Amino acid sequence: MSSAVLKLSKTEIQKLKSYYTDYLLNKKVPYSEFSAKKNGTSITAYTSGKVLFQGNNAEQEAALWGKTEASAAKKSSSLPKNFAALSVLGSDEVGNGSYFGPLCVCAAYADKEHLEPLKQLGVKDSKMLTDEQIRKMAREIKELIPFKLLVVNPEKYNEIQPKYNAVRMKVALHNQAIRILLEQIAPTKPDAILIDQFTSEANYMKYVKQENQRVEQKIYFVTKGEQYHLSVAAASIISRASFLEELDKASLELGTKVPSGAGKPSDELAAKLLRKGGMELLNKYVKLHFANTEKAQKLV
Repeated sequence: MSSAVLKLSKTEIQKLKSYYTDYLLNKKVPYSEFSAKKNGTSITAYTSGKVLFQGNNAEQEAALWGKTEASAAKKSSSLPKNFAALSVLGSDEVGNGSYFGPLCVCAAYADKEHLEPLKQLGVKDSKMLTDEQIRKMAREIKELIPFKLLVVNPEKYNEIQPKYNAVRMKVALHNQAIRILLEQIAPTKPDAILIDQFTSEANYMKYVKQENQRVEQKIYFVTKGEQYHLSVAAASIISRASFLEELDKASLELGTKVPSGAGKPSDELAAKLLRKGGMELLNKYVKLHFANTEKAQKLV
């Protein structure tokens, strides 16, 4: 059994609690904010800000939320010197943990000349920005630097998912977005490529070798990549804005507010869609392989 420890802010811990709503445990661990168990991995968030993940998938689950204490120094030291000041192509994705809505992957190229303008716009971790700030900032970023955005709507996602597991799908999308953006900015070549890490480097390379056209040179992997270069922060903001736009469209089509995440509100709305149009309707709006589908069917 493996374990991983993160140090998070109170706001981030509340986001964790919301995310793991359906997996919360009744037991009270001393000095803890909450305890949960998901797919064999126990998650305990302490009042000190430390979050302990224990289980076979502990490191993978922890990587969704940030750099573990054991790996943070190792990861940052693997980057070239003065990395934040280099011309970097960064990529990130949004929507992977949400039952409703698409999976959005974006690659963005921030050269040295555009780093200061990006700072002036206030570009930073999208989790620290409001939805309105993200929408506005995404429009400004798109006018400032080159980017490639890929949006996989739920219907397409469900078509691909049986052949591609969640990790392989993200590898394929990151690789495609990076490859297309490199072609767009050619003959310019970035000093480095930084992917906001969602799986181990070895795992990424294993899956990317299955792609017909792949990018494998000068790639670095760091969790919370937006802290190391503005290109990743910009990619994250563009992805997030696109994800929000798609949820807005779905809300208009369905005549009700479509939630993000994978909590109880998602189960309840999915149950309504099942009553209205069965799996055919649900297939258009959700990622069917999530456990929420089974929960919604039970509600029906």
